[in-house]
Formats: sequence, C-alpha cells, structure tokens
Amino acid sequence: MTYSPWDILLIGGASGVGKSRLADRLAGERGAFVVEFDDVVEAVRAITTAEQHPGLHHFDGAGDAELSAGRVLELQIATARALEPAVLGIVRNRLTVDVPAVVEGDYLTPAAAARAVREGSVAGRHVRAVFVHEGDAGRITANYASREPGSGVQTERAEVSAAYSHWLAREAARHALPVVESRPWDTLASRVGEALAPVLADRP
Repeated sequence: MTYSPWDILLIGGASGVGKSRLADRLAGERGAFVVEFDDVVEAVRAITTAEQHPGLHHFDGAGDAELSAGRVLELQIATARALEPAVLGIVRNRLTVDVPAVVEGDYLTPAAAARAVREGSVAGRHVRAVFVHEGDAGRITANYASREPGSGVQTERAEVSAAYSHWLAREAARHALPVVESRPWDTLASRVGEALAPVLADRP
C-alpha cells in the first residue's frame, strides 16, 4: 500500500470555508483520490423521494428565501444527520481500496466522522477527520463573491453557513475531533497537518 499518514482523510466544514481547495491540495501532496460528498448527496436525492427518505428532502418545494435563517440551519443539520449512513458507506468502500482518499463536504457530520475513525481503527486502517471553521459571515460572503461572481451578494446564505460552521465546530469538539480555523489560507494545509499530528504520531 502507498504510504500516507492517513488512508482516508475526512474534511468537513460549512459552505464557503475553503474545503474543496484544501482537499485538492492535500490530495495532490499524497497522491490521493478526492470524493466530493456533495456529489453523492445529489445522486442519492435524485434516486429517492420525500416519501422514501424524508430526511434527504427537507428543502423540496421551498426556496431558502421562503425560510428564516434559523429554519434553514435547522433543516441543514437535519439533512446532514440523515446522510450519516452515506458517509459511512463511502468510508467502508474506500477501506477496501489501497489508494488513499480525501472525502470532503458540507454534510459531513462530526458524529459520522468519529464513527468512521473508529471503524477504520478496527479494520487496521488510518481514517482521520478534521473540520475547517469560519465563523465570520462577512468573510464567507466575500468567499462566495470570489467563487460565484455572477450570483450577487449572498449575505443570508453566508449567515447560515457561519452559523452551521459554529455548530460543526461545537460538535467536532464534543467528538474530540480537530477544528482548524480557515484563515489565514496560506497556512491552512500546514495547520491541518499539525492538528492531525498527535494522532498520527501513534502510527505503527
């Protein structure tokens, strides 16, 4: 098996905090395969209905503009929790492959990540998880403007994302998983490595 300080690295965080760029960078450094969990989410939604899996279809028929920010956050958390079995399914599949993988996405919960780490340990593989945090809605608004210049100023979306980021950070701490601030971006990859170092030091 190709050596890596991790066999599977899970990168969680809210929308607009830089997860995808980080995943690409770390995967490139390790020769790893990238799994974008958001693609899996859309695939699962496409082959299910609200009657079959109501937890995956909370936003069906209602645009975010019709819901309060608090309600959008509540539904986002509920959706993420409903998707936890899918996260574990990806990890279990990747555990059968000798190529390292990075799994990143908005809907990756600390609870699912913690369970994946435990399952990896049982399988004799090194599954690690880290959550990228950005709690400043203004910074996320600027990130959206840079990433999606044709979408206008997305203040409300950024406010929900910042609130979700705070929730993820609290949950990650509860599950003893590292949380790393997204800024400054230039040092994010190295700071993620430092955050993972305590557990990686135990690698045989």
